[in-house]
Amino acid sequence: MLVRELRTRPLPWREYRKDVRVWGLPFRGLEWAFQWCAYWLSRWAFLEVLEYLSVLSVLFAVIFYFSESGDRRKQKHYQAWQVINTAQGKGGSGGRIEAMQELNADGVPLVGVNAAGAFLQGIQLPRANLLRADLGASDMRDSNLEGCDLEYAGLRYTNLRQSNLRSTNLRSADLEDADLVGAVLQGADLGEANLARADLRRADLGGVRWKQIKSVAGANLYGVRNAPEGFADWAMKHGAVAHADGE
Repeated sequence: MLVRELRTRPLPWREYRKDVRVWGLPFRGLEWAFQWCAYWLSRWAFLEVLEYLSVLSVLFAVIFYFSESGDRRKQKHYQAWQVINTAQGKGGSGGRIEAMQELNADGVPLVGVNAAGAFLQGIQLPRANLLRADLGASDMRDSNLEGCDLEYAGLRYTNLRQSNLRSTNLRSADLEDADLVGAVLQGADLGEANLARADLRRADLGGVRWKQIKSVAGANLYGVRNAPEGFADWAMKHGAVAHADGE
């Protein structure tokens, strides 16, 4: 709320200059002139109108800012997808880590995203929708993919060492030759997944759904932790191995 103060009329010059030495008169005169300016301006309604208009301009700016927030978000998502699509087929990150994390944080599905061969180490994509994503041969060490939907995803030769794959949907995913050393797969769904020659050394398999796994031929199960009852025997009978050196 604006509060305007009406100034009192300045004293006449004869009274205002009293008791002022000669050398101080120019300064006192300048102050007296400013007092008269402030006095007349305080009574000018036009300035009060300008003050109200400045407040209204701020209000309109705030309204426009929030009314256009949806367009800004769309623009941000468009730019993120542009980064991801432009970098397809290229090594390195190319800004894809930040772009994918940003989209996922805003609840945008990453269905069918192509980041094959990308450097995505440490990417944080909890509960992301990565249905049919192509992440083959990408470096995703130390990543957080907890609760992700990776059904039908291409993860052949993908490096997922020490990654968090708790409760991840890996149904029908292609994990052939994937590196899952030390990964946490607690509660993951591996139904119809292809784990041929996957390196599962020291992986945590607590509570995984495994009875419909498509293939474990050549998969290395050395030192797996918390394997469900019957899993190891079944896997060995279907071609799995247990070698400490990963060969």
